[in-house]
Amino acid sequence: MKPTIKDIANKAGVSIATVSYVINKTKPISAETKNRVQKTIKSLNYHPSKSARSLVTGKTGNIGFILTDDHFLRTEPFYTRIFLGTEFEARGEGYYILLTSIKPDFNEKDSLPRFILNKSVDGLLIAGKIPSILISRLSAYNIPTVFVDFIPPGNNYPLVLIDNIQGGLLATSHLINLGHRNIAYISGDIDHPSLSDRLSGYKQALENAKIPIRNNLIFTNTNYPDRQNGFYLAKKLFTNNKEVTSVFAGNDAQAIGVMHYLKDNGYKIPKDVSVIGFDDIEADLMLDPPLTTIRVPKVELGVEALRLIVNLLKNKKSIHKKILIPVDLIIRNSTSAYKPR
Repeated sequence: MKPTIKDIANKAGVSIATVSYVINKTKPISAETKNRVQKTIKSLNYHPSKSARSLVTGKTGNIGFILTDDHFLRTEPFYTRIFLGTEFEARGEGYYILLTSIKPDFNEKDSLPRFILNKSVDGLLIAGKIPSILISRLSAYNIPTVFVDFIPPGNNYPLVLIDNIQGGLLATSHLINLGHRNIAYISGDIDHPSLSDRLSGYKQALENAKIPIRNNLIFTNTNYPDRQNGFYLAKKLFTNNKEVTSVFAGNDAQAIGVMHYLKDNGYKIPKDVSVIGFDDIEADLMLDPPLTTIRVPKVELGVEALRLIVNLLKNKKSIHKKILIPVDLIIRNSTSAYKPR
């Protein structure tokens, strides 16, 4: 027979109300009493009813996690790890994470996620680039929201971001330190703040090294930063720029596309062309050669986002805060010192 709140109260020598206060955190309790009740709960292996807690606190205990279909499907290793970070942290905070995805072309005629319509979440985590119309429609519900890896229009929400400018600087400086001077940057979806900032880091590194910024070596004219567009942009780049000796791709998916193009066209990596990506997804280690990249601590992004939304829910007020997650250069075999061809 499952233990009840009455059993907890009897064994701990307190009232049922006191046990309820401890479980639901609805009233201050002395540290001694709180510890005694919590030890009793653990000893009896008691798990409170989520629905009962919701009735007492007026909270669902749920946090919604939203991203677009293409982010989830095409770059699953990246956003899956962020999601796992939120899930790991939520366990210790007593929250459940509800995951949903929306169409990348979400419009005013599309239905909002069910957990919004059903009022089933206390807060929201939104990861990656999403349509502005969704942000506008969600604002009417006044749900505490944290954005991860995206800066929404107006920039008046709490944010957890990658230090993309520093990452772009690290990646490009690595190539410069290897002796490369004809360094290209390719990336789709340059309207995404992360990819735009990586381009800024690329330019900053060139300026620091007094290397001219050449627009003919910057290709950002595709909609989505995936392998196919990495291949397509590499083709455009090398068709008219044979002197290029290294490529910084805006993410690993595009870097893999670049490597496929180079191999298909007789280039040797890194002897002829060095390639560096950004993200450090699991597939990088299985490439030939393994990809040099900028490592993003994806789980940590999720952990920090969950901590921020929980803090927002507990304080019951808007906190316009930005957390920058640092990145690291991971050197593998797809980059090497420049050698004249």
